[in-house]
Amino acid sequence: MKPNQCRMGRAALNWSTQELAQKAGVGANTVNRFESGQDARVSSVDKMRNAMEEAGVVFIADGEASAAGGPGVRLGR
Repeated sequence: MKPNQCRMGRAALNWSTQELAQKAGVGANTVNRFESGQDARVSSVDKMRNAMEEAGVVFIADGEASAAGGPGVRLGR
């Protein structure tokens, strides 16, 4: 997951950084730092991604099939 995908996923779920942090079990500062492009532990990024996937976000990696061809997110059914 890239920082912009994290922001897009949160927006799709209408979650604040604090909500994501709480649901992922990480600090709000971790979410803010990651979304601003700073380093974050792989385990923290995995926790954030898992929390959003459990809520229905589907992450599209660069090179996977998507209309625009770039990395992104969408809500699952």
